[in-house]
Amino acid sequence: MQLLTTCATDYETWRNAEPAGHERIDGVHVHRFPVDHERDRARFERLSRSLIYTPDAPLELQERWMRAQGPLSTALVDYLDTFGTRYAAVVFFSYLYATTYLGLPVVEDRAILAPLAHDEWPLAFSLWDRFFARPASFVFVSDEERTLVQRRFAALGIDGPVAGIGITPPADVSAERFRRTTGIAEPFLLYLGRIDQAKGCDELLADYARFRSGATAPPRLVLIGERHMDVPAAPGVTVLGPVGERTKWDAIAACDVFVMPSPYESLSIAVLEAWSQGRPVLVSGRSETLIGQCRRAGGGLWYVNGDEFGVALEMLDPATRALLGARGRAYVEQQYTWHRVEAVYRGAIDGLAARPA
Repeated sequence: MQLLTTCATDYETWRNAEPAGHERIDGVHVHRFPVDHERDRARFERLSRSLIYTPDAPLELQERWMRAQGPLSTALVDYLDTFGTRYAAVVFFSYLYATTYLGLPVVEDRAILAPLAHDEWPLAFSLWDRFFARPASFVFVSDEERTLVQRRFAALGIDGPVAGIGITPPADVSAERFRRTTGIAEPFLLYLGRIDQAKGCDELLADYARFRSGATAPPRLVLIGERHMDVPAAPGVTVLGPVGERTKWDAIAACDVFVMPSPYESLSIAVLEAWSQGRPVLVSGRSETLIGQCRRAGGGLWYVNGDEFGVALEMLDPATRALLGARGRAYVEQQYTWHRVEAVYRGAIDGLAARPA
């Protein structure tokens, strides 16, 4: 197996941060290719504003947006053009970026697309109608994602298995260590992920402030992740910013409720990680994926506004939290193993070999 990727690590700039060339990481051969140029953020945002309500804009304009989206790596596409036939299968993760849009057609006869799609405005672009007919096979991360893609491209007859993802918590996880190192001793709600309006964090802060103003002993709200929005100082809110893996897992184990306010998810890995530690979750009721995860696991509640946010927190008493957390843990341990994920992808690859030329 070989991993082909770019030298960029920041999706906002696409700056070449890693050296081009070959490296072996945990036994995997990683081949990095340079990005042609950094993203012109102002140009990309102008194009986005002009296209957000015009899914049937001229194809040339949609493709201009895609190139502005990036990352553009001529070296990576050229490599696929020259050496793509050496691979039994080439799996592309996420439909949304230029590496997939420009690279997949080069090897479409052996391409497996894991779209990682959710209900976002670029999915309405007409340029995807032709593109989604190209992959030889599809693999999805959730039932809801597969349903969304099938609904969006009904004429293409798309189908494929749901692989999910493997969740492997570290052996050394300590809630007490998190409390000791951060000084957060009281009960708290935890949000983990990009602190961004696109993730619903502005609404989470507003809903929490409203809940806190009427509660007698409200829990603290702790936010962990890279900050992409201003978070004004507010009673009960602690922003830890980016943390290491050990602190992340310790925080999950220490929280009373894990909160995921994002309405746009193809699969929430953070929710699965919370369940793996026996934590109940409270998620956005505007995300079909998150509602589906909670229903299948029996591990959480959902809300659609500030009133429901407060009511849900009041319902999550200690006994209910313990019950939902235990159900979530059992669900993850049964359904989200790397062995199962690998079996799904191996089946997809074997299926390519069985297809007629």
